[in-house]
Amino acid sequence: MPAREEFQAIQSMPLFEWLKVQPISVTWWLWCSIIILAILTINTIFCSIESIIKKRKATQWLLLISPQIIHIGFLFILLAHLLSSTGGFKGIAVAREGTFLKMPNDSITLNVRAINIDVDQYGYINDWEVDVEYISGQNKILKGRIKPNAPSLKEGFNINVKDLQAFPEKAVLLQVSREPGALWALIGGILFMTGIIILIVLKMRMER
Repeated sequence: MPAREEFQAIQSMPLFEWLKVQPISVTWWLWCSIIILAILTINTIFCSIESIIKKRKATQWLLLISPQIIHIGFLFILLAHLLSSTGGFKGIAVAREGTFLKMPNDSITLNVRAINIDVDQYGYINDWEVDVEYISGQNKILKGRIKPNAPSLKEGFNINVKDLQAFPEKAVLLQVSREPGALWALIGGILFMTGIIILIVLKMRMER
């Protein structure tokens, strides 16, 4: 798959936009996977409802509800992937000090004000930071700073540095991305793990 030309852009655009422009001979297995996931989602919802109805008089309520918490977490994770597949964005641009970049929403411009790179005597980079500001029309609306493991966030967009160079001139490779499903994935992951932990703890107590 990675060797095929069609798959070179799959990481730089939302999945469903990518699927629209690719021939079915290349993407048929992805469409089949999406259909299977849709069926699995419907099955999970109905099975959870049926399980709660049948066991609503159970005394061990936590033991009853823990599998459903796992199911809900799983559904939130699927929802996160769906949202990112339809409304996600990822773009890369090379920027130098003074570079202006138009954001994908077209209402805001990103200005790279300064690139500060700390280089030791051997030429190795010890630390770095990039000062940016957001401009709407003629107004500067916000200043930000990108540092290692600390991207700049604005209107749902995540701006981080993928690479940088100190010589012969300062430059950075910026990645602008938007993951509308990130929050739902976090919630789903927490619920999934919570349900598993509750189930394990209660099973261990019952076996004692």
